[in-house]
Amino acid sequence: MLERLKLQVKEENVNKIINTTVLIVGLGGVGGYVVESLVRSGIGHIIIVDNDKIDITNLNRQIVSLHSNIGLFKTDAWESRIKDINPECIVTKITDFITKDNIDLIFREKIDYIVDACDTVLTKFELMKYASINNIKIISSMGTGNKLDPSKLEIMDIRKTSYDPIAKKLRKMIKDANIKNKIPVICSKEEAIKMSGKTISSNSFVPATAGLLITSYIINDIIDKELIYEEK
Repeated sequence: MLERLKLQVKEENVNKIINTTVLIVGLGGVGGYVVESLVRSGIGHIIIVDNDKIDITNLNRQIVSLHSNIGLFKTDAWESRIKDINPECIVTKITDFITKDNIDLIFREKIDYIVDACDTVLTKFELMKYASINNIKIISSMGTGNKLDPSKLEIMDIRKTSYDPIAKKLRKMIKDANIKNKIPVICSKEEAIKMSGKTISSNSFVPATAGLLITSYIINDIIDKELIYEEK
């Protein structure tokens, strides 16, 4: 399935991609597009983590969501889809909500990259801390809700983020924990649309773009191509 990729990437780098293990925590609008595009790029081992079931409200933005699989665990639906795309891809499913107390559950295997696409600030922080302590590469998604302009998405160190309330909380937590490592995140420079209610608005294109940019970041890093964001 990688014939077209081999036209762009040297054989040795294709082998690097196949031999890479990526952990994706959160299979929503962003995480789903990360999984989809990583599998289609030839990543050989995917570890997927989510404890939610597919809901009708997911249909507008989550690529795995269909009327035919509403009610299934996202991890189960994704395992079937991944195997349908690339039967040779190794899939590890973890259908749990990850906290500080059980984070070791997702690190039982050697991992090359962590993709944080979950919604919980404390879990995001624990993933960043674990990656820092154990020298694992990580990229984290900040908020994509209440945003309409995917062109405002950028990959940057979390300390350079703006407008994002999730990033603001995490910046303080990282500072308080004295974490010095650079932590790349995908973040929007668009100011969020002000909503009257508590429900966060969403669409099909901003989370999808964020997910695809994350995959681009990982694949380019594997093949030693220039990183997407510049450290200034």
